[in-house]
Amino acid sequence: MNRLLLAALTATSVFVSGAAQASDSVIHLEALHEPHGTDTAMDLVIEAPSLWFVELSGKPVAEGRSQAAARNEQQAFRSRARNAGLRFTERYAYDTLFNGFSISMSAADLSRLSLIEGVRAIYPVETIAIPDVQPASSPAMATALAMTGADIAQNVLGLDGAGIRVAVMDTGVDIDHPDFGGSGVPGTTPFPTARIVAGYDFVGDAFNANPNHPGYNPIPEPNDVPDDCNGHGTHVAGIVGADGELTGVAPKVSLGAYRVFGCEGSTTADIMLLAMERALADDMDVLNMSIGAAFQWPEYPTARAASRLVNRGMVVVASIGNSGATGLYSAGAPGVGDKVIGVASFDNTHVQLNVFTVSPDDAAVGHAPAAASPAAPTSGTLPMTRTGTASSTADACAPLAAGSLAGQAALVRRGGCTFHEKAFNAQSAGAAAVVLYNNTSGRFSATVAGANPIVVPVVAISDAEGLMINSRLAGGPVELTWTEESAAFINPTGGLISSFSSYGLAPDLSLKPDIGAPGGLIHSTYPLEDGGYATISGTSMSAPHVAGAAALYLQAAPQANPRHMRSILQNSASPRNWWGNPGLGFLDNVHRQGAGMLRIDDAVLATTRVEPSKLSLGESQAGPAVRTLSIRNLGTAPVTYTLSHVGALATGPGTFSPSFFLGTATVSFSASSVEVPAGGTSQVDVTITANPALADGSQYGGYLVVSSDTGQVRVPYAGFKGDYQAIVAMPPVVQGLANPMLRPSLTLGPDAPITINPDNGEVAWIVLHLSHQSRLMRVEARSASGGRNWGRVLNLEYLGRNAESGGFSAYGWDGTTTRGNSRNVVQVPNGDYVLELKLLKALGDESNPDHWETWTSPVVTIAR
Repeated sequence: MNRLLLAALTATSVFVSGAAQASDSVIHLEALHEPHGTDTAMDLVIEAPSLWFVELSGKPVAEGRSQAAARNEQQAFRSRARNAGLRFTERYAYDTLFNGFSISMSAADLSRLSLIEGVRAIYPVETIAIPDVQPASSPAMATALAMTGADIAQNVLGLDGAGIRVAVMDTGVDIDHPDFGGSGVPGTTPFPTARIVAGYDFVGDAFNANPNHPGYNPIPEPNDVPDDCNGHGTHVAGIVGADGELTGVAPKVSLGAYRVFGCEGSTTADIMLLAMERALADDMDVLNMSIGAAFQWPEYPTARAASRLVNRGMVVVASIGNSGATGLYSAGAPGVGDKVIGVASFDNTHVQLNVFTVSPDDAAVGHAPAAASPAAPTSGTLPMTRTGTASSTADACAPLAAGSLAGQAALVRRGGCTFHEKAFNAQSAGAAAVVLYNNTSGRFSATVAGANPIVVPVVAISDAEGLMINSRLAGGPVELTWTEESAAFINPTGGLISSFSSYGLAPDLSLKPDIGAPGGLIHSTYPLEDGGYATISGTSMSAPHVAGAAALYLQAAPQANPRHMRSILQNSASPRNWWGNPGLGFLDNVHRQGAGMLRIDDAVLATTRVEPSKLSLGESQAGPAVRTLSIRNLGTAPVTYTLSHVGALATGPGTFSPSFFLGTATVSFSASSVEVPAGGTSQVDVTITANPALADGSQYGGYLVVSSDTGQVRVPYAGFKGDYQAIVAMPPVVQGLANPMLRPSLTLGPDAPITINPDNGEVAWIVLHLSHQSRLMRVEARSASGGRNWGRVLNLEYLGRNAESGGFSAYGWDGTTTRGNSRNVVQVPNGDYVLELKLLKALGDESNPDHWETWTSPVVTIAR
């Protein structure tokens, strides 16, 4: 198929090219380059957490409850849990932003926990990894500042964030870095400083919550100095407010550093919640969280706590996540929080890179080092070779012949397996260096961390540079020469959504993400011990652009209500074209970019506000969605506004492999124009009807445009076409395995009857894959013959979907239930039982049988 054209896949066989649109048809779009692929292994795996949030029934202190009442309720839970014989270790107790605990407990005891009186909900405490970093040199962030108008806000409007306190929850901040007012000599700057005025280290250097990491150490060792031995937090803080060799978005803000990571590995969501409560106590104005847990609901504890922070007067900004490769509904908490500003990532327009040259004309190639590989040399020449072709889909994913790459720099195409596998295979074949090139437009960050150390330099280059070298190798010998030079390179994907940026919608069909900012290939501060500056990609980098912008706005408008910050920034954002073929002129998915690119200069200068600033339309099956827009004129003269609409691309119903369609909704307004007096407000109704030709299960969206002589304000909208409850959350077969399956242990295998002796600690495991988030899961035990109901085994709310198409979760039954309303935990007698699982779909109606998915297990024999 010609990738320069649009392929019509509708029954009407319409063919459309260019910018033409057909309102009653749907056009399938193909990208000019290959879809974003994964660089991680896709194995069948059981995801069985051992840490849990326990939310109690009463409200937290942030919602008006007394601290004494919350603590009395917590003590009552402890007593009931002890009386029920529940085995757990209490990690943290919360009462300000969340009422409850985080605990350590085997998943085998989860059923008993869910049945304790006073427990409102249980959530897994997600383990969150530090995003990979990519060290580089030559600090320059000017192009990213220009993309958001922060340069104009600084140089024309005179804003610098002075007087605003911005909290950074991350890996800490390098206290000694001169760009934050430090001494410039490691270990010599006392904390707090004139710039880093507050903070706390919740974990210590050695902390690492990832049980699969060789440095696993889940024991926190808090201290008062939140210094950074990783780099991620220093990088984020620099984007917010560096003031030295590098200039951040708001270079005069006061920073708070809240360290929740050790030097490497992962943290946990319960430690994040501790840091959020500390930032509130420290009276921070803005909180940036460049971390989160993917696939979660707005009800997840960190998301709900973040929304409560907004209610208490703090602007909360969070990255929406780097799970774009896992498909739709992948946005993370706390970014999905109801009142949180969830931020997507766009690629930077330029990037500063070290250079090697290739023969015969010494063509310059910009290269970025892969994390966990040795640094590339700055001199020397190597012959080049290639391990595949420009069409290889799994280049160097299989072992290569010993000695076949001896002494050469191997050119390897991205895709098909992890970067570590490619680099290790090339290294094992004798390669002296590995040059990875992209299989999609633009540049990328790579890591070659893995069990087998990589001892040769590995660098990443763009697709265009890789194709150029590949073509030269096809014609004859090519030599690579390392240099000490660096240069600024235009990024072909600059201004487009980053390949890693997560998709919405949130599972409650709220529009997420909210806005976007530069996050792909951003240069910022880095610990002095590691060079002082680095280039990193991620929504981790886009969020601090928004946090810094919020600080600039609060400086410009000290009386602004922090609850309105999202509306203010969304109104002035600028939507961007589709990443797959921007030349076609179609706007990218609203549920990928939100309101579009941040423009803080326009936000500060705006004299119009439209609310709500985004429209979450929900399901379309009930008919058109009707909403009311309030248009407020903040100027000193009356203004006439005209209303219009522009559609954005839709995605098809496949969750794990998004497809893209032009299927524009029909939009009408109660008035095509309206005059609003100075200081006044007028309302206009808008009716939005999903394109009937879109496949059911599609997500669609667009932008309502409110125009005047003073400029334009846009309101993004997004909805779901069809019956949301038609999505199958629990497919009966997953990669050849029955789903769910009854298992005697935490292993994957045939679904079959089992016998357990709970007195010996044996547990019947329900192993379950969820392809979509679910509102509620209930499990009851019944007699295998006769069907007598012996009581409830498990009750869980707001379940996230599995990360991968081959991922499973596990829930254990130890032979206990509760009966009726007593909530007393009892043991069932020896005998034969079946477990009946009922799954309520997202936004499902409990009274509607069609909104439930059910499964009955093979026989479980209890034999004490």
